[in-house]
Amino acid sequence: MSFVFGSDIMFLVIFGLKLKQMIVEKLKKIILEKIQNLYEELDFSLAEIELLEAPEKLGDYSCNVAMKLAGRLKKKPIEIAEEIRNKMLFERGIKEFKKIEVAVPGFLNFFLADDYLVNEIGKINMAKLEYASSKKNQGRKIHLDFVSANPTGPIHIGNSRGGPFGDVLAKVWEKTGYQVHREYYVNDFGNQIKVLGDSILKNENAQYKGSYIDELNKKYKNSEEDSFTIGQKATAEILENFIKPSMKKLGIEFDEYFSEKSLHESGAIDKVFERLNEKGLLYQEDGAVWFRAKNFGDEKDRVIRKSTGEVTYFGGDIAYHQNKVDRGFDRLVDIWGCDHHGDIKRLLGVAKALGFDDKIEIIITQMVKFIKGGKEFRMSKRKGEYVTIDDLLKEVGLDAVRFFFLMFDYNSQMVFDLDLAKEKSDKNPVFYVQYAYARIQSILRKAKQAGLTMNQNILIDNETENTFLKEEKERALIVHLTKFPFLVNEISEKYNVHQLVWYVIKLADKFHSFYHQCQVIDEKNEILTKQRLALVNATSNIFLEALNLLGVSAPEKM
Repeated sequence: MSFVFGSDIMFLVIFGLKLKQMIVEKLKKIILEKIQNLYEELDFSLAEIELLEAPEKLGDYSCNVAMKLAGRLKKKPIEIAEEIRNKMLFERGIKEFKKIEVAVPGFLNFFLADDYLVNEIGKINMAKLEYASSKKNQGRKIHLDFVSANPTGPIHIGNSRGGPFGDVLAKVWEKTGYQVHREYYVNDFGNQIKVLGDSILKNENAQYKGSYIDELNKKYKNSEEDSFTIGQKATAEILENFIKPSMKKLGIEFDEYFSEKSLHESGAIDKVFERLNEKGLLYQEDGAVWFRAKNFGDEKDRVIRKSTGEVTYFGGDIAYHQNKVDRGFDRLVDIWGCDHHGDIKRLLGVAKALGFDDKIEIIITQMVKFIKGGKEFRMSKRKGEYVTIDDLLKEVGLDAVRFFFLMFDYNSQMVFDLDLAKEKSDKNPVFYVQYAYARIQSILRKAKQAGLTMNQNILIDNETENTFLKEEKERALIVHLTKFPFLVNEISEKYNVHQLVWYVIKLADKFHSFYHQCQVIDEKNEILTKQRLALVNATSNIFLEALNLLGVSAPEKM
């Protein structure tokens, strides 16, 4: 639900939105300018200036630049902070901020101006679900390879964490202008495919177990084809019947499922091996072909073709990444599970050898521990003892699965509490957030039924009577809303997707606090009612924009 604004203020609102997207960078540049004015001989760059969220009541943004400068200038951080503050106050004010304070041991704390905050509400409502959108990366293309679990069985919960993480990261990148190509690399060639065939035939080399293997055995047990051929056919069935449907249930749509087999059939592998050989980076030993990985920082050289003639997994990976470069992507980002950590050096080494090391980045996600009834789930695809992502989705639902997977930094281990994920109370963070959104929709429905509208004038005209910001919880909510574009931009650069989850949890906190302290619909105060309805509607828009990025639903009633 959104309120409609008059076209006479459209231009001003859109112009203001563009200004909002620049506020953090603008402030950084002004700080740098003052540093350069004060300390002319100092070598200091914009990249070294960080703006962080200030502790509550101590400011809205905080900068620790004085601490970074203290060692170089041989001065106390608090003295440097005072000098920068005075330079900013006396030479050039920033209209978006009403004051700058210095806090020990040398923080610069910035407080957003009331007029700025009030006008941001209108800009959020005008922008609707595009408040955090920008075009900073327009025209650039990212290839994102994620999940890409071996197609030898259904997707189990142990290798599912990278799915929601990659999906949200892709959405955030698109919000900043990138064109993102989501791809699942299907390892449908190699020894694991033969092992799958052996498992289906249940011969002495069988390793994989489970009900899906038993079903495939019924189909192929009388086949005269070899294990590898049966494994390839079974892989295609597993991909279509298990993996693709599971990804859709998880809310992930891939642009392409790229077949490793196609690299072998097209000659791409032989071609890239020839390039490496021409560079003197391959040699033969014991009948195998080796890549000189030690030349690029790896602890030992790596086999790319076995003495049997079979191309190794690493060999196929080389051709796959060269293929991405050949398709014209500006950046290549792989999201791998922690069991692939040892593969990083060799791939980055061959990327340097082939000249695209400046384009590639590998992100490692850590392990997930699943707890139910106080006990840990353990799984093994080969023993047939595992829980699929479909099982997890049935158990706790899509919203909880995505929300819980995304709550932790991808670079840290996490615990997924199945009992908490199913709980219908404020103890469950996804329930808590969705309840806040549903409460907002209830307020907006009541306002509509009562024929109430927002106060448009407060959004642009500062001469209109303003009763906003008299309450602490009211101001805190508005400030939090204005930080959303800053967060989206930060996630696009630092990949800290978990911060988006904690942002919406904190937004729910601030909205509930505002709701309990500030009466929204007040029949005795029409102006304040309209102003607060504008704030509630803006909060609704930010909730929806953030939840859309997370792939979590926003129920209007609960």
